[in-house]
Amino acid sequence: MPKLVVNGAKLKCSQGAAPSTLTVLPVIGSSADEQPAGTIMDHIPMVNVAPFGMCQTPANPQVAAATAAATGTLTPQPCIPVLPAPWSPGASVVIVQGLKALSNDSKCTCAWTGSIEITDPGTTVEVE
Repeated sequence: MPKLVVNGAKLKCSQGAAPSTLTVLPVIGSSADEQPAGTIMDHIPMVNVAPFGMCQTPANPQVAAATAAATGTLTPQPCIPVLPAPWSPGASVVIVQGLKALSNDSKCTCAWTGSIEITDPGTTVEVE
């Protein structure tokens, strides 16, 4: 059964070189295990989703430019996530502040082709 995702959850991007952390801003009355519970809308880069170290996909314009300058040798560049859409699918039943709760089976896609997943939800609370 999926688990609720809370502040401090661990994230991984398929195109990033390092793990990241989810930051859920505190909202009164929406916590699990003493941490704020996430929603599908907690996908704002640099606010909710920290960078993943170095980005290695040529779909990222910075990586493409650095790789071209290095005569075709892949040259990773600092990650700056671009997350145009919310996490999906989210919890099917649990609602936090009028939004679907974030569940650990949810994924988010970066505009530069990275698939972001939750590797540790930060809690043991199960959701549907």
